[in-house]
Amino acid sequence: MIAPENVSQLVKDAGNPSLVDLSDALGLPEGGFDAWGTVLGSFLIQFCGFGYVSAYGVFQDFYTQTYLTNSTPSAIAWIGSVNAFLILSVGIVSGRMVDQGAFYPVMKIGCLLQCFFLFMLSLTKPDGYYQIFLSQGIGHGIAIGLTNVPSIAIVSHHFQRRRAVGMGIVTAGSSLGAILHPVMLNNLINGRLGFANGVRASAALNGGLLFIANLLLRTRLPPQPKAVSYTRVLRNSSRDGAYMCACVGMAAFEFGYFFEAFYLQLDSTLHGLSQGFSFYSLTIFSSGGLIGRLTVGFISAYVGIPNTIIVSSLISSAVLFAMVGLHSATSVAVIAASYGVFSGGVVAMMGPVISILTPEISHIGARIGIAFAIAGIGSLLGAPICGAFLTSHYIWWKAVIFAGSVATGGCIMFVLCNSSWRCVKSLQVFASRKLMSDLCHPSMYFALYMRESLYLYTEC
Repeated sequence: MIAPENVSQLVKDAGNPSLVDLSDALGLPEGGFDAWGTVLGSFLIQFCGFGYVSAYGVFQDFYTQTYLTNSTPSAIAWIGSVNAFLILSVGIVSGRMVDQGAFYPVMKIGCLLQCFFLFMLSLTKPDGYYQIFLSQGIGHGIAIGLTNVPSIAIVSHHFQRRRAVGMGIVTAGSSLGAILHPVMLNNLINGRLGFANGVRASAALNGGLLFIANLLLRTRLPPQPKAVSYTRVLRNSSRDGAYMCACVGMAAFEFGYFFEAFYLQLDSTLHGLSQGFSFYSLTIFSSGGLIGRLTVGFISAYVGIPNTIIVSSLISSAVLFAMVGLHSATSVAVIAASYGVFSGGVVAMMGPVISILTPEISHIGARIGIAFAIAGIGSLLGAPICGAFLTSHYIWWKAVIFAGSVATGGCIMFVLCNSSWRCVKSLQVFASRKLMSDLCHPSMYFALYMRESLYLYTEC
């Protein structure tokens, strides 16, 4: 018979480290000024990063009809798609640097570059496609990419039980940014200030918020004694069926998401709706996203993270198909709000679902970076391919059906991810119960049996 204090170690050795309370093992505070200050700082990073990119529909509309009239909608969409792809794929580098303890330098460099490339964008000329592509598509994308994954991964330094809630609040920053940035950019770019001064004004606002964010962010865990081998992490990840299904599902979701984000305002305008209402279509979409991202963390605590992302992706895929019927202000409002709510739920659960699929907490930055890089393929290809289906004659139903079909495939991958993960967890629990039944006192075994059963019920 063994002492009760050794049971947790035996469970860990049995191949099920997730059953050990990591918040206790690592001393995670699950709250406090530094923890919630970090959440607020990360919220501001997302507000200025992905929140700004989510307003690219404003640029897509402005470039297509005013600033880049010699370029096709598909070519213009490549600017925003490359931007979004780099935001996600650069996470491979920035995530690894966070694991090595270089969080603060990465964040400072990324924030400075964001402001720099926005000011460079303000210097571009009409029909200067490659100037805009280099500054907004490539430069600004790399800059945000340096801060995106670290701002999400750093939440894991402070929370375990409340991690989904913390990450949900952080990703809500991008939704709030996507609400306010389109309103601001539409009024600045199409107003008295014009394109150049409007972009400079938005750069100044972002610069101030990013400065505040850097004052709030705090790390807790010490850097890894040796660099995380991306080759080893990637090799192990490629053998993890649940993780790979989640990555493919995220990529398929991003494919449909950026079609909606880039083309909703243009779709509204070309269907004869007033310019004033079309300007606010993205705001309605992002307002729904804010609600979804703030609430989904609490919902997942009751129904489980995998189940939450499956239901959210299923409903958001269905709403994408509904864009075929977009023709009035009411239809735009309903589609934008409903897609925003449920797509926001998927976005908010991306970080948590990768976290629960990561057996070693030291690999969280690397695994999130790899997952976001794979998801970036969807953001890179989604809008341009749908733009090719759209053509210069704006045949909307072809692009909508294709985007919705790809997004539905992503939902199927999330279902396969959940099934694979539950199967692995069941096998691990069976192995640990077998070990405990051989080594533990009956009363201790019963207590641990109930604890593991509760774990499977709440997570699966």
